[in-house]
Amino acid sequence: MSSARKPVTPLYLLLAGGKSRRMGGGDKNLIELGPRPLLAHVIDRALSNTGPGQSVPTVINANGDATRFAAFGLPVVADVIDGFAGPLAGILTGLEFAAKNHPAVTHVISLATDAPFLPQNLTNALIAAVEGGAELAQARSADRRHPVFAIWPVALASALRTALVDEGLRKIDDFTARYDCVCVDFEGDPDPFTNLNTPEDVAAARAHLTLLSKPQS
Repeated sequence: MSSARKPVTPLYLLLAGGKSRRMGGGDKNLIELGPRPLLAHVIDRALSNTGPGQSVPTVINANGDATRFAAFGLPVVADVIDGFAGPLAGILTGLEFAAKNHPAVTHVISLATDAPFLPQNLTNALIAAVEGGAELAQARSADRRHPVFAIWPVALASALRTALVDEGLRKIDDFTARYDCVCVDFEGDPDPFTNLNTPEDVAAARAHLTLLSKPQS
């Protein structure tokens, strides 16, 4: 589509349902990174994209005992379809949650919860892409797409449910290929979409945060 769209009203969806196999299982987003859990870094990065005085609803998508995220003070919603269907199930959950609980929300911005260095302008850049006419937008860095870091119209909830439940579709790329989905480029050092999959990744992130915290001479 080429025509500009109406202004976007977003909701943040924090995808916290991964199995963390390479980290030995459990919730890797609760691993301490500096004095705070990894998830807190992701939340801070998301909220830093919010304008002064602007309140953006935020929800955690995770299965199992929701109380493990109680310290964050955010709603926790489990996947709306049975079985571990991957990130698309979480995205559907966010879209349906927004439609039911936040009728003014037009789009959901999905974020993986294992990436502590997200770009400060992520939200604004994704919103600008869809307000400029794209149906969907996702992040890209170093010529690599990051489909989980994306903005989704709430209006696609029904089509996504059909794709997941009736067609058995599981890959994000297979779904977004049906629409005008643009990539928005970002850069940084380390790569702003660096995700922590192994203990070695965590150690490297801790070292980088320690370096950033040192006074500049």
